[in-house]
Amino acid sequence: MIYTVIDTFYLTDEQLKNSPSRKDDIDEATETNLRIYGCDLIQESGILLRLPQAVMATGQVLFHRFYCKKSFARFNVKRVAASCVWLASKLEESPRKARQVLIVFHRMECRRENLPIVHLDPCSKKYAELKTDLSRTERHILKEMGFICHVEHPHKFISNYLATLKTPPELTQEAWNLANDSLRTTLCVQFKSEVVACGVVYAAARRFQVPLPENEPWWEVFDAEKSAIDEVCRVLAHLYSLPKAQYIPVCKDGDSFTSSNKSRDSQTPPVSKEVLPSGASASANNDTVTPKAAASATINPDSGGSKNSVVKQALDMLKESKKGDDDPKSMAVEGEGREEPIQSKSEHRTEASGERNKERERDRDRERERVKARDRDRGRDSDRERERDEIDRDRDKVKDRKHRSKDRAKDSGGHSEKSRHHSSRDRDYHSSSYSSREKDRHRHHPYS
Repeated sequence: MIYTVIDTFYLTDEQLKNSPSRKDDIDEATETNLRIYGCDLIQESGILLRLPQAVMATGQVLFHRFYCKKSFARFNVKRVAASCVWLASKLEESPRKARQVLIVFHRMECRRENLPIVHLDPCSKKYAELKTDLSRTERHILKEMGFICHVEHPHKFISNYLATLKTPPELTQEAWNLANDSLRTTLCVQFKSEVVACGVVYAAARRFQVPLPENEPWWEVFDAEKSAIDEVCRVLAHLYSLPKAQYIPVCKDGDSFTSSNKSRDSQTPPVSKEVLPSGASASANNDTVTPKAAASATINPDSGGSKNSVVKQALDMLKESKKGDDDPKSMAVEGEGREEPIQSKSEHRTEASGERNKERERDRDRERERVKARDRDRGRDSDRERERDEIDRDRDKVKDRKHRSKDRAKDSGGHSEKSRHHSSRDRDYHSSSYSSREKDRHRHHPYS
């Protein structure tokens, strides 16, 4: 965190008494109650979000600073508490998502107000409105702070002070608890963190009856005054004397975290119907008031008129009712003209979207028909190609058979010639061999 010298957000008692909430007719007790309630929300939500204590302390300081410049009647304490937690988590480098913060605060309110616990749907319209309001409130806080959100807590001084004073270890935890509780009060906008740390150490020492050096006042070493320490102790004692803080609906924009501002603003107040006199209502509202009711409203025999005048008025009313019955068509036409519903923009949009959907379906049907026609054409072409291929294959088979038969015929003719040639040779060979044998026999047997 960047430390600046512009850490001057401290107010006097007169400025706190003349806060913006007092100008909106909010008394001191109600303002104190709402401040404690908002800090309780920040502390509990930080525990549920598993944030470090530094984040919760920073959120509570931002909460007090914001309501020193703005009124509780203008900004809802629950929404501001949620925005302070979200902003402090980013300042202390432990960021949480807006969805997590909204879900935690929604559940906390359901438990505190004894409402049925319903999960906050991130896709709902209510969630979108709450998220928009969360970011808008965060911008308001940053604007009022002048984008200077440096916060210095008394916790980092407590351990050093107690180590210097050589106090027992159990005093450290008590002083730490008192420092956490001091964040529920306006001490963080009245005194510097060093002064608050000295007051917390003094209160813890008094509770455990641990003596501190007073011959040389120890608080002067830490740049504090005795009057400021006494004021810190007084504020803490007053805090512990108060009952548990409850929510008081004083905001004009919205009382509940579960309900959104836009939904309430969109609801128009009911129109009050003015009550007209009897004669005027009978003459002005002929469509809703029947002739009998009008007659009963206008004719009063006890009003001092004579019976003849009463009879004449009754006859006139009957004639008017007959005329009205003779012209039902005109009345029906007028009624239809009046009862024509005025189509809102949403209805026009739904009709236009319906027509577009119908056109898209028609285009899809046309495309499907085109694809089917193409598939049919392709099927016919494929069938023709198959027939042609079969015919070509048959022709090739016939040609192969013819060639094979010719080759066989040639092969058979060659073999016959060879066999003839071999037979003539064999004959010559046998004849020659026989003649040679006969000659040899005659040589060896001359007398035979």
